[in-house]
Amino acid sequence: MKITLRPLALAAAFVAGFAAVLTGPAQALVEIDVNKGNIEPLPIAITDFLAADATGAEISEIVAADLRRSGLFAPIDKGAFIEKISNPDVAPRFEDWKVINAQALATGRVTQEADGRLRVEFRLWDTFAGQQMLGEQFFASQTNKRRVAHIIADAIYERLTGEKGYFDTRIVFIDESGPKNQRKKRLAIMDQDGANVRYLSDGRSIALTPRFSPTRQEITYMSYESGQPKVYLLQIETGQRELVGNFPGMTFAPRFSPDGQKVIMSLLRDDGNSNIYTLDLRSRSTTRLTDSNAIDTSPSYSPDGNQIVFTSDRGGRAQIYVMNADGSNQRRISFGDGSYSTPVWSPRGDLVAFTKQTGGQFAIGVMRTDGSGERILSSGFLEEGPTWAPNGRVLMFFREAAGSGGPRLYSIDLTGRNQQPVPAPNFASDPAWSPLLE
Repeated sequence: MKITLRPLALAAAFVAGFAAVLTGPAQALVEIDVNKGNIEPLPIAITDFLAADATGAEISEIVAADLRRSGLFAPIDKGAFIEKISNPDVAPRFEDWKVINAQALATGRVTQEADGRLRVEFRLWDTFAGQQMLGEQFFASQTNKRRVAHIIADAIYERLTGEKGYFDTRIVFIDESGPKNQRKKRLAIMDQDGANVRYLSDGRSIALTPRFSPTRQEITYMSYESGQPKVYLLQIETGQRELVGNFPGMTFAPRFSPDGQKVIMSLLRDDGNSNIYTLDLRSRSTTRLTDSNAIDTSPSYSPDGNQIVFTSDRGGRAQIYVMNADGSNQRRISFGDGSYSTPVWSPRGDLVAFTKQTGGQFAIGVMRTDGSGERILSSGFLEEGPTWAPNGRVLMFFREAAGSGGPRLYSIDLTGRNQQPVPAPNFASDPAWSPLLE
């Protein structure tokens, strides 16, 4: 269900000195500049939201965990708190929070409506300026309390960084279980923090390369149900599945266009060449975009839909190329040592993420869209498959350490300093990040 959000007015119990907060947004002193190369995490206090049961504490813990994982915030241990918040409608004692260096403070309350819904209120305070920065409330079912927590974390993230958050999102991935020589590969989906895992396929046929639609809760993926790879569309909420089409030869790496109206993919023909095609989901007509005696694969649109980045070995080894959306003006942008694969255009439009293999090692990196400014964020025995958070500030990928037996998911920010494991029930590979949920 859609969770409604509306601003909270401050309660009449507030002292007159805070009345000005009602007249407009506070000009807070506390903020995080995410464009700096080395960011010191902001100390923030997140109190247990007042509630008749454990729900308030559960929500505040999820908010704190989201913010901590971002690497931009350092939630303060609750054992250090001096003031016990007994009424979130009353201004906190700011001096008590300044003593423990809490530069921001989040307080809240959870109550149950007559119809059984939860009402969740929270306020964000700038303790050093002595001002409220944000006040909102949400109504949701009991089953959506984790979503409420993620939405609150997004609101705090955005207010303090000026950037959209990414916590109210999901990850679709390949769940891998069983012996390595008989690995069961199932489509699975979970919240970005690893909670609420749900399986979308039964594992009787291998599923690969799931990718989210940018406009709907829908994915495209490959399946070997008939012994040949075929591309499917799957509605996540209803489970309705549709075969995109039967194509001669092998199909690889399907991905949506930014408007969700096309799927772009690589098709391998009988001549051994792999070229890039688009499929219009309304007319079911295909358009060939490349025509080379090489392997062209892993296409990804720019967020405005005007350009496509892809991998080709037409120069002797796999490198990254960019072309216009109609296939014209194909040009190479990567010139480093080694080979490149799985390029993905950032949602911000400024960078391309990629997998690089050189010297027997794999790496996850980014470069500008003209190929300049290449930076390696992480490297190891086997690292592949970057996917962008919808705000373009964080990547997720999968890694298999030597002798580990299988791949695991990790996230990393653009500084390369904040790398975090992403929990999953089994081995996991090929993640794809959803847009922000509606």
